[in-house]
Amino acid sequence: WAFLKALVLLPGTVLVLVPAVILALTGGGACFAETTLAGIFCFWAGMVCAAAGMVLAAWCMALFLRRGRGTPAPWDPPRRLVVAGPYRHVRNPMILGVLLMLAAEALLFRSWALAVWWAVFLAGNALYFPLVEEPGLVRRFGGDYRAYMAHVPRWIPRRQGWPRDEDKRPGTGRVGKRGLKTERPHGDRPYEPDYPVHDRCRRPYRLCR
Repeated sequence: WAFLKALVLLPGTVLVLVPAVILALTGGGACFAETTLAGIFCFWAGMVCAAAGMVLAAWCMALFLRRGRGTPAPWDPPRRLVVAGPYRHVRNPMILGVLLMLAAEALLFRSWALAVWWAVFLAGNALYFPLVEEPGLVRRFGGDYRAYMAHVPRWIPRRQGWPRDEDKRPGTGRVGKRGLKTERPHGDRPYEPDYPVHDRCRRPYRLCR
């Protein structure tokens, strides 16, 4: 129920309610039936943005539920820091997904008013995250989130995901000095090395001889 509430109130308002009011007040010519080059371009560009945005937003929501044990809503935030999937490349992939879907609406309906709403939404989040959201995350997750902020950009995705595999300490589920704590790679099972070990001291045979 908490997830459905967050889905209806947040993305539903931004992507459905506000655009519907804007289109009702200003109008907008849909490009679905246009055969001009501009109309065809807007249609296919809008479809690509819509598909990419929906996939990205759905992926983020699934990670929030499965790994974060929470929702994107501020009244039911994740209980665990999520550093997986798109969150390894950019700190706010959910907002990027919504921006892609808003861009799709502006293109598909050929509406400058929706383009202005896209810019207003971007500007609002550009102020909200550094002033409100990120200080709250630092208070909740401490040094882990500070390390995450230091390595993962807020809006422009980095090419290589973080933490990198070479930063992890084998068998501990942790990363090196530049990283943060992550989940154990083997879940709740104890780490089992992939080389023969002595049954009594659990050291490699070559060190027990």
